[in-house]
Amino acid sequence: MTVLTREEIEQGLAENRNSPNGTARNAHAEVLVGAAEAIGDGPLFRTALDNLINAYLWSAESSKMLVPFARLLQEYDKDPGAFDRWDAHSLFWQFKWVATAISDSPEIPLPSAIGWLDEMERRYRIAGYSERPVRESEMWLADAIGDDDRAERAHRAWLAAERDDMSDCHACELNGQGAYAVLRGDDARALELWQPVLAGERTCAEEPHRLLATSLLPLLRLGRFDEARSHHVRGYRMARGNESLLPSIGKHIEFCALSGNESRGLEILAEHAAHMSPLVNVDDQLAFHGGILVLLRRLTELGHGRSPAVPYDGAPHTVSELYEVLRASSLEIARRFDARNGTTRASDRFLARIEREPLVDVLPLGVRSSALPRPAAAVTTPAATAVPAAPAPRLEELVERARQARDQRHPAADALWAEIGVRVDARPQDEVDPLLAADVADQRALTAARAGAENAAELLEAVRDRYLELGRAERAALAQLRLASEAAQSGAEPRRIRELLATALKAAEALDADEPLRGRRIALAELSSIRVESYLRSLEAGPDHEHLHEPGQDHGHGELAAELAAFASSYEEALPDLAAEAEEMLGRVALSQGDPERALPLLAASAARAVSAGMPWQAVDALVLRAGVLMSVERPEEAQEAARSALEHSAQVAEAETQAVVRLTLADILLRRTDGAAEAAEHALTAAHWFDQADLTADGGAQARLVLARAYAREGRHADAAEVLQSTLPDLLEHGEGQAVSVREFLGDLLRQLNDPRAAAEQYLLAAEVAKGWEDPHPQAALAQAAAEQLSAARLDLEATAAYERSLELFRVTGDAPVAEVRILRSLAWLAPRESTGAPAWARARELMDEACAVLEAALAEHAANAEPAGADASPLRAELAQTWLQLAQVLDWRVTSHEQSEDEPGDESESASESESASASASASEVDVQALRLEEIDLTARAGELYAELGPNHLGDRLQCVQYAAWTEQEIGREDEGATRLAALIEELRAMPEGVVPDGLLERAQSSLDSLRS
Repeated sequence: MTVLTREEIEQGLAENRNSPNGTARNAHAEVLVGAAEAIGDGPLFRTALDNLINAYLWSAESSKMLVPFARLLQEYDKDPGAFDRWDAHSLFWQFKWVATAISDSPEIPLPSAIGWLDEMERRYRIAGYSERPVRESEMWLADAIGDDDRAERAHRAWLAAERDDMSDCHACELNGQGAYAVLRGDDARALELWQPVLAGERTCAEEPHRLLATSLLPLLRLGRFDEARSHHVRGYRMARGNESLLPSIGKHIEFCALSGNESRGLEILAEHAAHMSPLVNVDDQLAFHGGILVLLRRLTELGHGRSPAVPYDGAPHTVSELYEVLRASSLEIARRFDARNGTTRASDRFLARIEREPLVDVLPLGVRSSALPRPAAAVTTPAATAVPAAPAPRLEELVERARQARDQRHPAADALWAEIGVRVDARPQDEVDPLLAADVADQRALTAARAGAENAAELLEAVRDRYLELGRAERAALAQLRLASEAAQSGAEPRRIRELLATALKAAEALDADEPLRGRRIALAELSSIRVESYLRSLEAGPDHEHLHEPGQDHGHGELAAELAAFASSYEEALPDLAAEAEEMLGRVALSQGDPERALPLLAASAARAVSAGMPWQAVDALVLRAGVLMSVERPEEAQEAARSALEHSAQVAEAETQAVVRLTLADILLRRTDGAAEAAEHALTAAHWFDQADLTADGGAQARLVLARAYAREGRHADAAEVLQSTLPDLLEHGEGQAVSVREFLGDLLRQLNDPRAAAEQYLLAAEVAKGWEDPHPQAALAQAAAEQLSAARLDLEATAAYERSLELFRVTGDAPVAEVRILRSLAWLAPRESTGAPAWARARELMDEACAVLEAALAEHAANAEPAGADASPLRAELAQTWLQLAQVLDWRVTSHEQSEDEPGDESESASESESASASASASEVDVQALRLEEIDLTARAGELYAELGPNHLGDRLQCVQYAAWTEQEIGREDEGATRLAALIEELRAMPEGVVPDGLLERAQSSLDSLRS
């Protein structure tokens, strides 16, 4: 076996510290400990042990830290002097981790666990540390063994003890305090304690990650649903894939199971299926699997017990099978804790957790999630039926309500008839009233026709014949009319459609004169004929005739409009709901002819007529359309009023798609208001839910989530927005190149806000790739520039340089973007010396800055020659020139600073004579004239300041920056008085300016700088 050298071990430790957390890092850290021990290097061995403890901590093997910690403690006891101040502090700090690991390890006997706690207290007391961490550890151990009195005493002592260098960070302490409050049943107090962490005021490496998960159920129990939703979306993004946060992942899965988001819970489980196997840290396993079990039990209750679950232990399992396997293994762990602790507390709490009932029927989350498949049969459990259901109405009562709803064209009719159909099917046929059987068949035929079923015509004919047999000619006439509509919908020959329409009209006219529905049947036949005949005329006109491919929505002549207007006039008193329908069609005709101003009053009249007729649900479509038209003609206030009316009147609409469209329309309108983001998010969230219910997740649901993400972004909720957008990104990318570029750019912006430059750059580059083939190069150029900025922020300098150069090339193709060119050139100048600070890099940086100045000077010359009208504003170009001079001065300052730092660095004693001579010769050849560079900096910043002065008061802040820079640089070369005089002159000028011209705080900032110069 090859023995590693000291240098190899040190290099390995450096690499290990930066490696991803997990078993691979732990295994490498174990090897390094063995290697350091083998070469007998005490300090290196101690460093390796410390590294191993840290590696274990941030993984699912945290309980393994006990052994390396005990060895490190032995090293300390042998020679405390070998531990410097930081090493000793680290050792005592790790005692707290070990106390937790001991409590989480059921194989450690209780007397040993208590002994470790006593040892921690003794050592802290000797070292002069506060007892605060000790009392916290005591509290959790006492709670685990069921000694609640001791736990409460330790809790009070923990809070009373003084904080010192050994205390946990505020975020972790607040986590523990709130968790203790939850165990005592006080969710409100817990959330109050957690607020500074949840709000981002107190954070650490794993906070607020853990607390965002822990807060989910308390928020649900308190009915604070919007916060719960946000904490899940934001928190899961932080915890996803982190091995040390598997207990938090389990809480997110549990939350989904208890909030009607079982499919989302399944997706999270699938993402972490690789972590399902038994963990070294059994307490983490119990917490992680506990959340999974809540989900699996809920899925079984919903009828998905036989559905496939994620594989476990290398074998496939159904949901029910996996539930039984995990439940048994988890209870075995809980009972090991119970045996160690002498109590049933672990098992009791675990069983109570996995038997929790849903806390809300459905809490829409906004993120896209695949719908659960329809179960073969639901499995009912006693828990699921604990709350008695309201008694079902008698069939006779249900039929009366359904017929009344049908006659009123009420949206509830479909659901009522569906329920009646289920009850009728459960009865022997000879016990079912023939008229009721015909009505059920009628509803099913209508449903089939709406869905475009192949046997729809056959079903409608059977219904017509059955009604005729029963002497219900008014129902048969309606079935006949539906036959004509079905024929048009299915693309039958025009002649056949016209024959059916004529037959339907004759059937209506043949009804007895005293039949109450005779007039309605005739009117319906006439309106259907108008609509369908227009469609047929457009078909017969041929493909060159401009038309919409739906009945009644063509761009034809005025014939259709005249027929509809005549119909509405004829029936406005007798049948206002049908007249309203005709007016809505008239509005659509006007829109198809490109006349929105004519459409608006027609749509308004249609909606008003439907409402006055007692059918407000019929007004919804007209109002939604009117709202969209009003937005297109830039009348947002009226558009919002129309959309709100549509939402109000949609209360009784059962159709999921209609509910979704209404809310998305209002959300889109509100988002365009400066103060409407919060309400827009609320409506977009609900719209996404309804689109999902309508099985339109990839279409309307994607657009609703896009609006939701934009609303969240407007509110500053960038993490929520990014998670929502990423979840629906595949759907949005299918909606054309324009949207693909737009949404990827938007996601890049969000990721930039979340300080994830690599991911942001990826989205910008993908968007640029889509835009590559566009005629206009501006979008691709701007996206390449944005990507370059993020690549630079991620310290990927070569990639950033390539992206900047591509962007520069594209902007130069446009020939009209000198400012963009200049900013790219300046960015390239800053990148040049980042990897190498040799003379060529500095020369390249100056060359790029000079090129930027040349671009601006050329643009200014062209502007002066072509400015129309005379005196057109060139200030943006002049401001960029001043900024370029200032940045060149800053680059020169960087060069001076790096030169001075290199002179201060000690040489390497191992450097060979030839290497030393070579380095010396190189230094002589690239001697830096610091004085000359400093003088050039002063000249550049002075020129920039003068140019900003010419640009006026809007650039006072820029001007102050230049003067300050020149003043401090003059101090650097021993010209303190000149620098102070320069700054004092500007201060006097600022004081002489009229009130309100100088930005707030600017004068104070300038005076403070002057005082510092003179001190």
